[in-house]
Amino acid sequence: MRLGINLGYWGAGMDADNLAVAQEADRLGYDVCWAAEAYGSDAATVLAWVAAQTERIDVGSAIFQIPARQPAMTAMTAATLDSLTKGRFRLGLGVSGPQVSEGWYGVKFDKPLARTREYVEIVRKAMSRERLSFDGEHWTLPLPGGPGKPLKLTVHPERPHIPLYIAAIGPKNLEQTGEIADGALLIFPAAEHLEETALRHIRAGREKAGLTMEGFDVCPTVPLALGDDVNALADVFRPYTALYVGGMGSPKQNFYNQLAQRMGYEKEAAEIQAKYLGGDKDGAAAAVPHSLIDSTTLLGSVERIADGMRAYADAGVTTLTLAPAGFTLDERLAALRAGTEALELAGLA
Repeated sequence: MRLGINLGYWGAGMDADNLAVAQEADRLGYDVCWAAEAYGSDAATVLAWVAAQTERIDVGSAIFQIPARQPAMTAMTAATLDSLTKGRFRLGLGVSGPQVSEGWYGVKFDKPLARTREYVEIVRKAMSRERLSFDGEHWTLPLPGGPGKPLKLTVHPERPHIPLYIAAIGPKNLEQTGEIADGALLIFPAAEHLEETALRHIRAGREKAGLTMEGFDVCPTVPLALGDDVNALADVFRPYTALYVGGMGSPKQNFYNQLAQRMGYEKEAAEIQAKYLGGDKDGAAAAVPHSLIDSTTLLGSVERIADGMRAYADAGVTTLTLAPAGFTLDERLAALRAGTEALELAGLA
């Protein structure tokens, strides 16, 4: 099992620390460094900045938001980053959510599966450097009746096939991801529930495409915190878990809430959401079960973290992306180093 890191969002006051974390991960032999975007920092700029100041580690978008860019622009960005990094770029895509898609980008959040499928097809076609034409439900290239003509990407990517990942949570999205992508970016993964909540759906998509799981990268992001008091460490992540389970979306459309329900937390997920959307964020955090936090994070000593890593590897994870937690840079770096120590102790290095 390989290790990655996720720097999250840029511009939150930890930019210099984030770069130091990426550089230490590069030194320690981590496989990939991911950066996110929502409605603040964009991932492409961050990845170029990190790649310019690292040597070996891959850089990946987790994610580029589909409503933010036309697919041909994403292909241009991917080809450029792959060329600049000498083949160290990984393209992660996702539809974001209805609040961001419609509120920030002005793009209707409808038919996300069909839009993703068309988007991936166009991106791959453009990056293959064939003349770009496409006739779909959501995109038509060139536009009919006008001066446009099929164009060909002028940049030569470093590699003919740039690894393409999709952020997926729901069963149908996971199945499609297995069918059309090279990897899946997962969030809130519990090792004991990974087969039922994710892998069986991905596997069904692979089978639909006549493929096996061989070479497919199962890549969840897991917060990691080093320390002796597991309960206290879990409490640090209560607001984070409550935000996603309770506040990411409407009562009818919250993918993370639905995931918590599929892991057996139906009653708790409903309570967290009701309190969060009702303005009681502290109450929502308090309602998050310790077991939900503990099963979706790596907390405690190096030995306990190693046990958790073994569970993820046994469940089918191929790249475990860590979000090293800490209130200071030294704490985050210590957590990062604990990740490599734990991987070795688990016999997975």
